[in-house]
Amino acid sequence: MAGPSSPSAPVARWKRHIVRQLRQRDRTQKALFQELVPAYSHLLEKAELLAKFSEKLQPQPNDATAATHQGSWEVGREEKSSPESDQVSSLATLRVQWQEEEEELRLVCGEMAYQVVQKSAALGTVQSELEEQQDSLAALEARVAQLQEARAQHAQQVEGQRARNAALRSAYEALRAHSEHQEAALRRLQEEARDLLERLVQSKARAAAERNLRLESRERAHQARLSQELKKAAKRAVSISKIPDTLDHGIREETETQVGGPEFLEREACEKWKRPFRSASATSLTLSRCVDVVKGLLDFKKRRGHSVGGAPEQLYQSIPVCVAARLPTQVHDVLDAHLSEINAVQFGPNRGLLATGGADRLIHLWNVVAGRLEANQTLEGAGGSITSVDFDPSGSQVLAATYNQAAQLWKVGEAQSKETLSGHKDKVTAAKFKLTKHQAVTGSRDRTVKEWDLGRAYCSRTINVISYCNDVVCGDHIIISGHNDQKIRFWDSRLPSCTQVIPVQGRVTSLSLSHDQMHLLSCSRDDTLKG
Repeated sequence: MAGPSSPSAPVARWKRHIVRQLRQRDRTQKALFQELVPAYSHLLEKAELLAKFSEKLQPQPNDATAATHQGSWEVGREEKSSPESDQVSSLATLRVQWQEEEEELRLVCGEMAYQVVQKSAALGTVQSELEEQQDSLAALEARVAQLQEARAQHAQQVEGQRARNAALRSAYEALRAHSEHQEAALRRLQEEARDLLERLVQSKARAAAERNLRLESRERAHQARLSQELKKAAKRAVSISKIPDTLDHGIREETETQVGGPEFLEREACEKWKRPFRSASATSLTLSRCVDVVKGLLDFKKRRGHSVGGAPEQLYQSIPVCVAARLPTQVHDVLDAHLSEINAVQFGPNRGLLATGGADRLIHLWNVVAGRLEANQTLEGAGGSITSVDFDPSGSQVLAATYNQAAQLWKVGEAQSKETLSGHKDKVTAAKFKLTKHQAVTGSRDRTVKEWDLGRAYCSRTINVISYCNDVVCGDHIIISGHNDQKIRFWDSRLPSCTQVIPVQGRVTSLSLSHDQMHLLSCSRDDTLKG
């Protein structure tokens, strides 16, 4: 016999249930005929008995005729035989009783026949119901067979799914073990990276300290030589003349730029100073002013790696040649501000707030108090290394360019970024506010300069350039961009195209515009200083 888990177990249960229901129905219907069948059998027995009595009691026709013709003889005979007459009377009585019983039996037979008809009709109804139930039972058996087939198929599917689940479970366990191994390796790599970073920072700090020492020693030697040269220069006569107020108009060609080098400036300065002086009392120049002038002239030869280029002469006034340039000789404050390189610094409009941005994707705000820096706030949420930082004219917002192809906007006092200006396809190298409210300009290595409406975080204009942009500065309506193709380009927000181009002899790295928008400084990699 199959176990409980075998497919034949449900079949045997419902079959036994149907058999029990049929037996219960047979017992219920049989009880209805248990009284009728014995009575009907008894009635049939009595009917057979009465039929036998009636056959015996029927008179013979000859006996009746003989009784008619020989009545007198019979009367005499009755007189002689009285016992025989009593026997005949008893037979008549029996006949009457038999007739009465026969009538009663006929009535009973009629009733029984009526009941038999009723029971037959009920039996026919029950048989029709039984046939219907048998039909439904056959349909149920067919349905059960279909369900059994479907159950077998589902059982096969379940077995297959269990096998697949087991395979997936084993694969999951293997992947989890591999993931744990990878996480452990990643933690080790992160620890090694932190150690390497710490060692790198320490090595950079040591290298910077050594370099500072070398620079300080060189500066001391340079100052000693400079002092000797100044002493010698103070003993010589100097010609003084007035510097022209204006320079030639237009853009100088490369040959003219070479003529305007440091040697030419020194020669021009010496030739145009007409009145000689021999002491401080003979002229309006003091000794400190003379030292500053000579130092400025010598800085043309000593300074390398930077150049200063002016805006077009027709737009900007000339700068006197003898401008004193002083280098700081003492450090007022030193702080470990960032975890990595510092790429950008910017003073706020009130000069009491300083912003620094670095490769650690953080912007630190500092309060400048008595020549020292005090931490104010840290701006977080930058998507990449910070390349440029700028304050808006009110000093309430900070705009930064990042390496994640976007510029981000912060509100001073809030740590998280307020807006993200997305649209560039390469690193954003510069981001500056315009003097117009809610306006900004960004430059990128994707060879575009974009103007932004900060109120809607919407790019209002895209300027395509043939070379990627390194820095931008902005005026009221003017935008000045420095590019890698050794050119400074001027743009007007109201005009569709470039208004002016100034070529220089090296790649432009940074720009700075004076507050009165009359002077422009540019740094480039041509190893010269231009004014």
